[in-house]
Amino acid sequence: MIRTIDRMSEAEGAVLRSMFEARKRVFVDLLKWDVPVLAGTWEIDHFDDRDATYLILTDGESGHVASTRLLETTRPHLLDSLFPQLVDGPIPAGRTVREITRFCLDRSLRAAERRQARDWLVSALAAHALERGITHYTGVAELPWFQQIRAFGWNCLPLGAPMRIDGRMLTALVIAIDEDTPERLADRGIWRTGMAVPAGLARDIAPEHRA
Repeated sequence: MIRTIDRMSEAEGAVLRSMFEARKRVFVDLLKWDVPVLAGTWEIDHFDDRDATYLILTDGESGHVASTRLLETTRPHLLDSLFPQLVDGPIPAGRTVREITRFCLDRSLRAAERRQARDWLVSALAAHALERGITHYTGVAELPWFQQIRAFGWNCLPLGAPMRIDGRMLTALVIAIDEDTPERLADRGIWRTGMAVPAGLARDIAPEHRA
């Protein structure tokens, strides 16, 4: 099941701990990112605060399968704080824009399970945006992952030319979400039919920009 966690709470502690442990196994142990690790167990940085939102696919209890973190763009986030050089022009930001970070698939998954978990999480991102009035997602991705993200079928564009930073070729991206997004994802076999798409969606709301 997909769990949406806003404003971290004690009631969600087991699920969050499972997610932070999985992030450490993926981003630190596997990918060798130079990011903070708490107590040698949890990958947590200063963006993991009470303003972050988490979409977590669990095993039905507290076990982590896949997850991602969403950051508000009206406050400091990765793109404007750490990677502004990746963007040509203003960085998309505003009340209807969120930044996708820490897209994590559990290392214990087999290849077919990883594909299924990825599709559920992408579908959850689209459904969450439609439910909350989010019109755009931004993010930073390594070039091969960016190419996969574009291939999902939704409206995804680069925000600038790829750039090598700390040995990784990175690209900033923006994804526009509207009521046609689920159909476009379905055309590529990504959309999971368990995701409810609410009616009466706001359309044609452009992201606000900061100078």
